[in-house]
Amino acid sequence: MARIRKFVAYRRLERPYTRTSKYKEKSYIRMNPNLKITKFETGSSKKKFQYILTLNSKIDLQIRDNALESARQTSNKLLETNLGLTGFHMKVKVYPYHVLREHALAAGAGADRFSSGMAHAFGKPMGNAARIKRGQTIFEISVDKANLDLAKRALEKAATKLPCTCSVLIAENKLA
Repeated sequence: MARIRKFVAYRRLERPYTRTSKYKEKSYIRMNPNLKITKFETGSSKKKFQYILTLNSKIDLQIRDNALESARQTSNKLLETNLGLTGFHMKVKVYPYHVLREHALAAGAGADRFSSGMAHAFGKPMGNAARIKRGQTIFEISVDKANLDLAKRALEKAATKLPCTCSVLIAENKLA
């Protein structure tokens, strides 16, 4: 059974080498894999809320797009079931631009006959990741004062799905 490689191999921030271009000969990688994130904004975008809560990273790292989507789904479900679609506004503030590559090594009997070893080790695209710096906002939720605790719990639930330690910051919305 084919499974995705553990993300420990990709978590550290290194220099990206994944250029894509509309001209094929100027692209380092052949194609961009499809994003797992379906929506970057949910809830009521028109309404002005009293408070803005943000989920910030405490370290520099890369986060795979399916981890971001999983975190988004858990917090979104908690907010939608309790507040409905009009009681909050949630944004995913990072975009997974970085293309991850995998150099699949052949294993088993006779693998050395058709394997090129490390001679052509650039790898094929296998996923996307967002490159995140320390203190950068990953998610942002806007709510009213009555729903502040629920939004904080939603962000804490989202943080458990992410491969880093996160902090929740609460700020008053001056525009509301």
